[in-house]
Amino acid sequence: QVQLVESGGGLVQPGGSLRLSCAASGIIFSTDIMGWYRQAPGEQRELVARISSGGDTNYPNSVKGRFTISRDSAKTTLYLQMNRLKPEDTAVYFCNIRGLIDPRRDYWGQGTQVTVSP
Repeated sequence: QVQLVESGGGLVQPGGSLRLSCAASGIIFSTDIMGWYRQAPGEQRELVARISSGGDTNYPNSVKGRFTISRDSAKTTLYLQMNRLKPEDTAVYFCNIRGLIDPRRDYWGQGTQVTVSP
């Protein structure tokens, strides 16, 4: 079992920055994939950033160059640095850990609200 707790959300003006954190506890495998997703009202949950066990990262075009995912060496804390925020980045942001092979291994945090508004 894995527990994930996000923090760092809030209200920020367009062009500003926020850094989200996700504290992970429980049994985390070295092969696990860690990521951030977001869900805006009335929209489907979408991938924001993902980091593989080997450190490879990928981002959708909507955030590429503005957002950076990272983690500590123990893989117990996941970060999302968000720069040059836009109103369309407003959403609830979720931390996720999933197994590389086992589809049952899929854990989510409770989410943290990010609001980008003047």
